[in-house]
Amino acid sequence: MAPVALGINGFGRIGRLVCRAAFANPDATVVAINDPFMDLEYMVYLFKYDSTHGGYKGTVVAENGNLVIDGHVVRVFSERNPAQIPWGEAGADYVCESTGVFTTTEAASQHINGGCKKVIISAPPKDNTPMYVMGVNHDKYDGSAHVVSNASCTTNCLAPLAKVIHDKFGIVEGLMTTVHAVTANQLTVDGPSRGGKDWRAGRGAGANVIPASTGAAKAVGKVLPALNGKLTGMAFRVPVPDVSVVDLTVRLERGASLAAIKAAVKEASVGAMAGILGYTEDEVVSQDFVSDKRSSIFDANACIALNDNFVKLVSWYDNEWGYSNRLVDLVLHMATVDK
Repeated sequence: MAPVALGINGFGRIGRLVCRAAFANPDATVVAINDPFMDLEYMVYLFKYDSTHGGYKGTVVAENGNLVIDGHVVRVFSERNPAQIPWGEAGADYVCESTGVFTTTEAASQHINGGCKKVIISAPPKDNTPMYVMGVNHDKYDGSAHVVSNASCTTNCLAPLAKVIHDKFGIVEGLMTTVHAVTANQLTVDGPSRGGKDWRAGRGAGANVIPASTGAAKAVGKVLPALNGKLTGMAFRVPVPDVSVVDLTVRLERGASLAAIKAAVKEASVGAMAGILGYTEDEVVSQDFVSDKRSSIFDANACIALNDNFVKLVSWYDNEWGYSNRLVDLVLHMATVDK
């Protein structure tokens, strides 16, 4: 079977890493990229060199107005209006919308005017666009939606863990904190935050631990309806370039020892959620998970319990690479359903 043909709108951090992930997957390929704010030679440079994940192991050159990655021609467009990007002409059936701008079904649907079949938003939607998290609710995708969301990197970490715990022990309620790596919307030195509403977000990313809001925990209730209204959370942005960690503190319906909880997660990590949910008993730190493809890696030795009904669970995630690989996985899953 021919690889699933993907287009990418927005060649920022996630756009470039989705491109890398697609070329690393024999079942996927990228046939077109649109970015009106980046010229071709700069695309080559930013794809080839990466301060976090290292240089691209294959080849990438500019040739005749296109990118050529590992010998594959990738069409390059510079359209600001999504409706004018000729995805169909390039052969892109699925489009990764990774600009962070077109985050509603109405806005992202403009890509379909250009000839693609489906759009996957690489962010939580600003409306009721259906969200799918691999390993959690991807099986609910029935092909009827033309625009979907891959949720957020944090929801992709939290939801698989929450599903295992809820299915086995029942979650009464919980609070999540993500200690999150810096992202591109932060500032290197103090200045006005983007939008000007979140004053703390404008403080220097390299010098501060910055409290921030996140909808990741509440979003779990959308992909796992049984947990709707039972989880909420917040974030701390910290001065590391990549890899974040979720702290999930929950009250359990059915009491369980910490050993029993660890056993349940370990079983899932080699069973139904293999490749998505990981498990480790090693004495790890954040740097150990750079370029880890999994969505969520449970840190057994970092977890604690007050009693059998009140526990704190810890799970790591590469918020860039893990998420980008899940987006490609979601595209491939959609393609099998859409046949």
